[in-house]
Amino acid sequence: MSGTEPGQPQVGLTVTHRRYVSHHEAHYGGSLLDGAYVMGLFGDVATEMCLRTDGDEGLLASYAGVAFKAPVKAGDVIEVTATLTRVGTRSRTLDLRAWVCCRATPGAGDSAGSVVDPPLLVVEAVAEVVVPARS
Repeated sequence: MSGTEPGQPQVGLTVTHRRYVSHHEAHYGGSLLDGAYVMGLFGDVATEMCLRTDGDEGLLASYAGVAFKAPVKAGDVIEVTATLTRVGTRSRTLDLRAWVCCRATPGAGDSAGSVVDPPLLVVEAVAEVVVPARS
């Protein structure tokens, strides 16, 4: 099976993932999740970015300026994005964002939910990833 070859990394490239947050992920009272959950999603979207730009999973080397803005709850649909903001020889800087786009509304029914419009920014961060040298 063949895929497309990675291209030259371009500032502004964005990769997006969406995921439903199951109730089994809830860690605290009120069906709240811990911050590590979104950080794991950031790692996933950063990995896809590295695969697309460099053909390698790369290594997430550091986070800077992580800000938790609002809670993430079981029953949410989370959208995470990585946007390439700087390209070095082997390092890449990514702007990471996570939004709640849908949220459970248990008061309206056991399985009720609604679209959050506009989406609610819940976490933002900057990450540095490192990829192997190009041959």
